[in-house]
Amino acid sequence: MSAHHSHAHVADHQHANHGSLKSYIVGFALSIILTFMSFGCVMSGAVPHDLVMPGIMVLCVAQVLVQLVFFLHLSAKPGQRDNLSIGVFTVLIIAIVVVGSLWVMHNMNVYMMHPATQSMSSSIG
Repeated sequence: MSAHHSHAHVADHQHANHGSLKSYIVGFALSIILTFMSFGCVMSGAVPHDLVMPGIMVLCVAQVLVQLVFFLHLSAKPGQRDNLSIGVFTVLIIAIVVVGSLWVMHNMNVYMMHPATQSMSSSIG
């Protein structure tokens, strides 16, 4: 490896956007807090049963955002825009797969004959 190449490689690592110890500790603390909040939401019984699932979903999204910002360093800074656009595209693809799967499963449930309906139709005919 030439001296110029290794110097350029080291310079690339020096300009990389790595987090500080403080940002990692803040991200870790937020992750732990959000995890305990999710656990408490289910186990404490203080949250009404109808709000447990939406609460967990909100805390889940918050957890993902904390992970992306503090550990994967995704941001709108000029050096990170490529990573951010890849992240947004990934979320879009995952959303298409999840929504499409839910749509297919819903339609299968609506248009397939249920066992209770089958037994009624066979006893009639």
